[in-house]
Amino acid sequence: MTLDDLITEFDRGLRSMTGVSRMARPMPEPPATAVTPGDAEADAAALTPAERAHAAGLMRVNHVGEVCAQALYQAQKLATRSPALKDAFERAAREEEDHLAWTSRRLAALDSRPSLLNPLWYAGALAIGLAAGRLGDKVSLGFMAETERQVERHLDSHLDSLPAGDRESRAVVEQMRSDEAVHARAAMEAGGVELPLPVRSLMRAASKVMTRTAYYL
Repeated sequence: MTLDDLITEFDRGLRSMTGVSRMARPMPEPPATAVTPGDAEADAAALTPAERAHAAGLMRVNHVGEVCAQALYQAQKLATRSPALKDAFERAAREEEDHLAWTSRRLAALDSRPSLLNPLWYAGALAIGLAAGRLGDKVSLGFMAETERQVERHLDSHLDSLPAGDRESRAVVEQMRSDEAVHARAAMEAGGVELPLPVRSLMRAASKVMTRTAYYL
């Protein structure tokens, strides 16, 4: 990896942790018949204080997930020697950066903030990704596929839990879920292997700790 590459990755990591992220795709919008496109603030204002706080907690959790995704993809790019996989991880990371920007904007519209522990989440995900990468591309890809599957299920639960009136957040979560499913399939098609059940269970347990903490902090 060149010095320019290291600077680029450092910049991406810093932006991930501080919430200054760029998006290549526009914010997903709810159906035009349901709400006027771009009226995110009005949509948030229609929620009760309790609904707004709950939606903000869920979007903060999703934002943390995207911070971790940036770290995991960075770790995989560092770990693999395959130019093709490096390019694939870079493309996926760019899509995940869209998610990072979308969730950040929703938090602002809901008059809330990202997690105070983002540097900790980022560092932990980077370390885990590097550890998985040391086991080889097949295991690393399998780890990524399982992570994306768990995120997809997690987003399903958010769609069930989000306030009915928060159509803006729902549109964001639905697009994120669609993208995560594509990433999981791509990881397996690239040669990923299924992880053992104990590893998948440990990943779910760690995810629960993170989501419950990030909801409030």
